[in-house]
Order: sequence, then structure tokens, then C-alpha cells
Amino acid sequence: HLLLFSNRGRVFRLRALEVPMKERTARGTAVVNLLPLAPDERIEAMIGTRDFPEDHFLVFSTKLGQVKKTAFSEYDKSRREGFIAINLREGDELVRVVETHGSDDVFIVTKSGMAIRFSEEDVRPMGRDAAGVRGIRLKGDDEVVSCDVARDEADILIVTDAGYGKRTKVERFNRQGRGGQGVRGIRLTAKRGRVVGAFMTSLDDDILLISTSGIVIRTTAREVSSQGRDATGVRVMNLDDGDAVAAVARVGAEAEDEVPAGV
Repeated sequence: HLLLFSNRGRVFRLRALEVPMKERTARGTAVVNLLPLAPDERIEAMIGTRDFPEDHFLVFSTKLGQVKKTAFSEYDKSRREGFIAINLREGDELVRVVETHGSDDVFIVTKSGMAIRFSEEDVRPMGRDAAGVRGIRLKGDDEVVSCDVARDEADILIVTDAGYGKRTKVERFNRQGRGGQGVRGIRLTAKRGRVVGAFMTSLDDDILLISTSGIVIRTTAREVSSQGRDATGVRVMNLDDGDAVAAVARVGAEAEDEVPAGV
């Protein structure tokens, strides 16, 4: 089964066999042809599963810093027509959904480069239509752009819309209490731009970067410099004037269900 979550907080369910099989170089089928999406509604996260383990959870993260944890089994009755997976406040949108095991650490990154790591045990399980609790305290017009499950053996890779990025050991980010302001995950300048995507990665993962003009490049995580928390990153994608990184995604053995961050 494929669970697809939209920016409006709805979840849709498809069987993998319902997605048309095409050649690797084909354009693919638009999601709007498979799901009854509303105008301006887009898919932000996808989770593939054969069953719905009773001891697993889904953690939702929104643009305005809310998080919600719900038992995975609550979504066993998901329908192709879609229903509410999280109750969003006015002006808020769903950014990411990750599957957890009940005692994982959650890692959130904002567009201004702030990052927070906290235990999912700080978030009590709630029903499908709950709005959640504060995951990170945002300043000004800052927004959440990414949420992932922290793994100490992994790196957190952060990419900006100006084409800069870096890897940092996750173990350099100490666990904090939920709802704080977090710490700096990357130092940004006017030249470096704003964060467009971030996720856990290993050296063997491939990274896809997509620009607003439609340029796509593929590189490996090991080619992105490993730097400290407060570093500014290095150039990872060359861009023409007026172009910018629109989305970034990890391609690896454990990332087959990933939706490009920033799309």
C-alpha cells in the first residue's frame, strides 16, 4: 500500500499496482490523474507499507512548527478518496510525515537554518483529526522545511535554494526538549539563500537536485563536504542567473518512498 499525504493534511491510499508501470525515462503519470486532489493541493509525503504495525507511529510536521504523533494502525482504513490525517490551523500546511517506532528522535529543520532534535516520547499519541503540539518555536517569518528520524550514525544533509549544502554528523546535535528554538544547523548569508531541503543520509546515498528551470543533477552524498553545525556549506549545484534549487531528494536503498523536499 502507498499512503500519500497532501499539504492540506489529507491522506490517500493507493495500491502500488494502481500506479502505471512505465519506462525509466518516461515522464510518468501526474498525481492528479490518480487522486482527487483539490486545486493547489499537492503531495508532500509518501509512505509505503505491507501492513500497519501496532507498535509503529506516524509523526506529522507542519510549516508553522506543529508536530503530531498518531498510531500507524489508525490509517489502515485510508481511502483512495482521502480523509483528514491532521487538523491544520489557518495558514498552516503539512510539510512531512515520517514513520517511527515509539522511541525515536525527531529532527526538524527550518528555512532559516535552525534545527531541533527531540524524543518522540515528548509527543503523546493523538487521534487522526488532532492538531498536534508545538515541535519548534519559530521566529519571524521562519517556516519548517523538513522533518526526519534522527540516526546517530547518519549525517544530516542541508541544501539551500542558492545551490549550497553541507553534511553534518547528527550526533553533533544534542537532544533538546520539544518546543524550543533549536540550534543553528547551517549559517546562512544573502549569497547562501534559504534552506529548501534537509534529510538524513549515508555516504552511499545519491542526491537529486532539481532547479526551478527544470535542471536535474544527481550526485553522491560523499561528494558533499562534511562540516560543523555552524558552517555555511559549499556549492553543490551551479545555477544560472534567476534559477534556484526547487527540490532535493535522497535516492538510496532506504529511500524508495521519499518525495523530493521543496516540491
